[in-house]
Amino acid sequence: MTASQSLDAARERLRPYVEAATGFTGWGFSRYGNARFLGPRQPWNYDRRVRELFTSAKSVLDIGTGGGERLSRYVRDYRGRGVATEAWHINAPIAASRLKPLGVEVLYCDDEVLPLASGSFDLIINRHAALEPADIGRILGPGGMFLTEQISNAHWGELQAFFPRTTAGKGENYFSYLVGLRAVGLEITDAREYAVLAAYEDMGNFVYMLCVTPWTIPDFDPLGDDLEALLELERTLSTPDGVVLTQGHSLIEAKKPSL
Repeated sequence: MTASQSLDAARERLRPYVEAATGFTGWGFSRYGNARFLGPRQPWNYDRRVRELFTSAKSVLDIGTGGGERLSRYVRDYRGRGVATEAWHINAPIAASRLKPLGVEVLYCDDEVLPLASGSFDLIINRHAALEPADIGRILGPGGMFLTEQISNAHWGELQAFFPRTTAGKGENYFSYLVGLRAVGLEITDAREYAVLAAYEDMGNFVYMLCVTPWTIPDFDPLGDDLEALLELERTLSTPDGVVLTQGHSLIEAKKPSL
């Protein structure tokens, strides 16, 4: 097989995953893109902690709600005010159709510039969305709580060797968020980072994830200009478990002092 034929074969092998990603809607279940952790998961339970915080909150803001999948579960028995924001045009209407029947207002806006009144929420949650510490401090009411789980610098850091333009592994959000939240007067009550290796069943499943997170590799072209780099990644990172990369997360919980 010639080099050209080999590339053509790889292109056709990955094409179904790329095409599946074009139909991506929200962050609900998908048959593609799932990874198997090769070690213990992070030593915290974001969902459980959110539910605990909900019990004493009269007003809740979810920044970057995605398709509203998680928030819809949190608010089913909630009687307070609920607001969600979403910055991605694909997810925003999905979130609105899911959450509005549950009494949650959905705003299509930037995660870091929130059109919300100062001191208007008892609880702000954020899972994997960008945030601006100054805005968190402004919007959170006295005695209010903030909880965020973020993708850490370690996450998919292996991509840098194959895609120099990737955003993976190049930020310092965990430390900058800690500094920023303290600077606006919030007390950090919990702060942790964790990383573990995880295996994607095959290259197609990982390509699917890269397609539905287009900010990871700007102008990603898996069937064209980026195909050879993907194949080099596959040759380098494939193991008997699958294509193995680092999954990295961080957790920050903070409280605004009461008056």
